[in-house]
Amino acid sequence: MDLGSLAIFRAVVREAGVTRAAAKLNRVQSNVTTRIRQLEETLGTELFERNGRRLVLTPAGETLLPYAERLLALAEEARHAVRENRPQGRLRLGTMESTAASRLPRVLAAYHQRWPEVTLELATGVTRALIDSVRAYEVDAAVLARPIEPNALPAEQFESVPVFEEELVMVTPRGRHPTAMAREIAGLTLVAFERGCAYRAYAMRWYELQGVRPARVLELGSYHAIVACVAAGAGVAVAPRSVLQLAGLGDEVDVHSLGELGRVSTLLVWRKGHCSAALGALRDLLMERS
Repeated sequence: MDLGSLAIFRAVVREAGVTRAAAKLNRVQSNVTTRIRQLEETLGTELFERNGRRLVLTPAGETLLPYAERLLALAEEARHAVRENRPQGRLRLGTMESTAASRLPRVLAAYHQRWPEVTLELATGVTRALIDSVRAYEVDAAVLARPIEPNALPAEQFESVPVFEEELVMVTPRGRHPTAMAREIAGLTLVAFERGCAYRAYAMRWYELQGVRPARVLELGSYHAIVACVAAGAGVAVAPRSVLQLAGLGDEVDVHSLGELGRVSTLLVWRKGHCSAALGALRDLLMERS
C-alpha cells in the first residue's frame, strides 16, 4: 500500500468517479482503474461498488478514507520538515465567505509576495463545515468565527489563535428597531446562511435573549442576497459590519449594534500538532496584521 495509490483512491472519492479523478490527476482512466484494483488486491477487499453510474464507497472504503487522509497529510508535512525550514509546497486554507471578502485579500497578497513558492488553495464554507474539513484533513487550516458552542473545538484535536475581531450587527428594514420591536421582529423571517454558520448561531442567541423566536429562517448563499431580502422587507439578518461597509450594503437598511454579543473573534484553526512552515508563516502574518 503506497502513498501514490492512496492519493489516487482519495481523488476518486473526492471527484466521485474515475473519469474526473483521472482528469484531476492528469492520468489516463485505465491507469486510475488499475491502481484502484491493485490497492484492493493488496488490502484483500473491495473499496468501491457501483450504484448506477456512481461509485460508492464500501464499508471497507469508508474505513480506509480517514487513514488515507492522515497518511497523505503526514507525508506532506514530512516533505516540508526535511527541507530547509522555508515555506513552500501547497497550503490548503478554508475560510468563511465574509472573511475571504473583507479580511483576507491583502493578507494573502502579502503572503504570496513573501513566499511565492507556496501554492495557496482557498475553499469557502460555513464554520461547522470548515471545522469538519480541518478534522478530515481536507484543508490544512481554516479561518472561522469562534463557535458559540463551547466544545466545538476540543483542545485535544485543534489548536487556534485569534486573528481578527468582527462586530456583528442586526440588519432590519428601514424604520424597524430590533430591541424596541422584538415581538414584531419575531414575526419576521431571519435571513441567514445555512445551518452550521456561526453568525446564524449568534443571531439565534440574540432571539433567545429577547425571549422570542423568528417566524422562520430563509437560507441564502451570499450577503448581497441576504441584505437585498432585508431591504425588500422580507425579514432581518445578522452580518459583520466590515462586510456591509466594504460592499456598501448598508444604504437601504437600518443597522443596529448587538452589544457584547456581537463582538466575535475570528480564529485561525489547525489540527493539533500539524503546523508546517507554510502554515506557520501564514499564522505569523495574520497575527502581525491583526
